[in-house]
Amino acid sequence: MGAGAAHPGHGHGGGGGPLEAWLPALALLGCAAGYALTVRRARRRHPARGWPLARTLSFAAGLVLVAMALLPPLAPFAHEDFRGHMAQHLLLGMYAPLALTLAAPVTLLLRALPPDRGRRLTAVLRSRPARLLGHPVTALLLTTGGLVLLYFTPVYDATMGHPGWHWLTHAHFLLSGWLFAYVIAGPDPAPARPGVPARLVVLGVAIAAHAVIAQLMYGGFWVEVRAPIAEVRGGAEIMYYGGDLAELLLAAALVTTWRPVRTPRRTHGSRVRTLRRPEEGIRAPRALPKSG
Repeated sequence: MGAGAAHPGHGHGGGGGPLEAWLPALALLGCAAGYALTVRRARRRHPARGWPLARTLSFAAGLVLVAMALLPPLAPFAHEDFRGHMAQHLLLGMYAPLALTLAAPVTLLLRALPPDRGRRLTAVLRSRPARLLGHPVTALLLTTGGLVLLYFTPVYDATMGHPGWHWLTHAHFLLSGWLFAYVIAGPDPAPARPGVPARLVVLGVAIAAHAVIAQLMYGGFWVEVRAPIAEVRGGAEIMYYGGDLAELLLAAALVTTWRPVRTPRRTHGSRVRTLRRPEEGIRAPRALPKSG
């Protein structure tokens, strides 16, 4: 389809009632309370280690970004203007996930849980399904593939006409974006996470894919979005420039959170063993044999 793919007569079935505004707010307040209680429990279990304030502030910033996307004034505007929808997409799919990822919720949960439950959670993280889901290529396919499916097929208009599908789209943006930020630059344990060079390659592919999608959208090639051409082009510009900034922030997070693995040195034939903490996705320590 050519540049005429963006049709005039943009209408998406209203901006939602009071219930649609209250539910996200209540859910976000519940997430904030849950994180705060988990921090309190982690500090009680490990008073000497505490919990970094920067992690808590990062989680709060992520929730604020989600609130900006799902609550007025942006949410009603997104129902009427494609540019508002694209702003929602950036907040939910790129900016909020990065802030939530840097809050290290899995590490926090591991510190707050009793040792036996922590070992169970570590086992889940090391399982084959978790490794497959947590691979950068999987996260890349979910994020970029979702964009292609949404904007280059009739899915977008269908989701905007049905509230349930519309909220599923929001959930996909947030969860897939969170997964991508987690596997690229997350401080939480990720057993399937490859080295930094491989992650930089995946991030580069994501940057290129977003740029191509935005350019195709701006030119009106194969786009299946029923909105005025000016709105579609404006949305494409928001995706192009706003996405570049978000991906630069993700690259910066990858560099700042990266810690090179130290190779132990042998001196005079002695063995040096590196110890890791259980919350880093490592095996839980075994019990020492009883003496006598």
